[in-house]
Amino acid sequence: MNQQEWNIKTPNAACQACGRAFVDREALFSRLTFGAEGYERHDCCSACRPEAQKAGSLSTWQSVYRMPAPPPPEPIRKETAESLLRQFMETEDPSRRNAIFILAVMLERRRILVERDVRTREDGLKVRVYEHRKTGETFVVPDPGLRLDELEQVQQEVIALLGVPSTNAPENVPPAEHDS
Repeated sequence: MNQQEWNIKTPNAACQACGRAFVDREALFSRLTFGAEGYERHDCCSACRPEAQKAGSLSTWQSVYRMPAPPPPEPIRKETAESLLRQFMETEDPSRRNAIFILAVMLERRRILVERDVRTREDGLKVRVYEHRKTGETFVVPDPGLRLDELEQVQQEVIALLGVPSTNAPENVPPAEHDS
């Protein structure tokens, strides 16, 4: 028995006869042919419908084009968090110490940075030494000693700096109705 793969593609994004891009929920006409490459799908708009009904088609049908959903945004892009960490570390701005620490921890969790050492300076400040897994670069990050009640505020600040929509933003909740 001859076994063949049935690898029929999803609809094309544009009419293969005139080249016009399909819009969401537009009717399209498809035909299936068999060529040198195996089964081939051809999609046409309603204006080019005769093209879809050419002789030699194994099958023809009408369907509706559905615009593919955009891929969900990555919650935190590695490059953005890393470039922000580099930018903050270059400026040596003490007001960014908390954000630098949170960014380093984020990159450690994503396995981009690895903690190699923790040192305590003479003044009592802890300093964490990270190494970039791919480049071998060393990042010396002061540990600000954040308390648990301070973490969420700093995390929200970092999320805002990265341009990621906050998931903790209050919804538009209608005011509660009071009984009179």
